[in-house]
Amino acid sequence: MATLQRVENQIAQLEGFNVAFVTQDGRNLRGDRAGVPGYSGCFENKAPDRMTVEGWKQRRFHHVYPGFSVEVLFAGGERARGNTRLATVRGSYL
Repeated sequence: MATLQRVENQIAQLEGFNVAFVTQDGRNLRGDRAGVPGYSGCFENKAPDRMTVEGWKQRRFHHVYPGFSVEVLFAGGERARGNTRLATVRGSYL
């Protein structure tokens, strides 16, 4: 089991963008919260660039972390909207 901060780092390494675990009302969860499964080993490849943020949340994130909410972040820290393609989010980190 891992901490939320470690999982956020694992997602960033595989997917190529930062995320933040949040409460249902959008507040960040503390990164030292432990007892969640790691993200590494769940998927071998990053999600396709054509997938949307909402698609990634539904097909990948909620599959591994039911009951948690997440925000996908642009490089500047802004939250990406659900209809944004992952290619656009990843491009902000270049």
